[in-house]
Amino acid sequence: MTPTDPSPRIRVGVSRCLLGDEVRFDGGHKRDRYVTDVLGPHFEFVPVCPEVEIGLPVPGPPIRLVQIDGALRVRGVRDAELDVTDDLEGLYGRITDRMSGVSGFVLKRGSPSCGMERVKVYDPTGRTLGSDAGRFAAALLAARPNLPVEEEGRLNDPRLRENFVTRVFAYARWQQLRAEGVTVAALQRFHARHKLLLLAHNQAGHRRLGPRVASARPETLDATLDAYERGFMATLGTKASPRSHSNVLQHLAGYLKRALDAGDRGELVEVTDRYRQGQVPLIVPITLLRHHFRRHPQPWVAEQVYLHPHPAELMLHNHV
Repeated sequence: MTPTDPSPRIRVGVSRCLLGDEVRFDGGHKRDRYVTDVLGPHFEFVPVCPEVEIGLPVPGPPIRLVQIDGALRVRGVRDAELDVTDDLEGLYGRITDRMSGVSGFVLKRGSPSCGMERVKVYDPTGRTLGSDAGRFAAALLAARPNLPVEEEGRLNDPRLRENFVTRVFAYARWQQLRAEGVTVAALQRFHARHKLLLLAHNQAGHRRLGPRVASARPETLDATLDAYERGFMATLGTKASPRSHSNVLQHLAGYLKRALDAGDRGELVEVTDRYRQGQVPLIVPITLLRHHFRRHPQPWVAEQVYLHPHPAELMLHNHV
């Protein structure tokens, strides 16, 4: 198994309309070709349409978020008596078994059920008050706070896209580890393999995780694993910056100091500096480092997920 490829195939929840299913209130769909054509070959999608799941017809009545007496409700646009708030907020609890083993979720933006954020909120007269999360999305985020969740629209941002996919693959590796049964030694090896990836995202988060892993004991392992999972996913939730990536790239180059001649060392410095200045994408220094480590293997580096966090075919490092 390579660092990027958990087994079996990664299960990812998705709003059904993004797959091209005609389940929207108007009988249409919102197929997203990045989701279906690019991510689809790597994920086993678990489709969910909250409106259909709770029994609304297709086509059906449009709904929206309405603030009433300080509380958010999901009500009909044309039929104010229609209120599906409780059904949408309780849906995740009813499909928990189907969501077992899911390592991420892609939601439909702007939806009063699925929108992760910035969903318009109205008062009873139809005046816009602000924004919030769709009610199914809010319940999902509350029930699975460590789960990587993103909206399809935000996946157009290269850094958000790379961060989301990195977290999905990392979470899948973590879930696989827990399913196989974790020992203290297995936890320590998992953390060691992800060290550079964590450093690239959040150095402070990595520093907090290190002592937790070092002090892990069999008799308190369950509590340690729960706390580690929270910290691990929170650390990866920070977008890696060019500066933090450059620090990790320089750290890796240090393992080649004695193996490379002055020209090759200088080239690594130059390429890393050009990346930090935004002149080349991350894939350029990463590829150069992979080349040198194939010629001069380092066992610890070979175990690092950082150099292979997700499938190369996704070309995520080509755009950050």
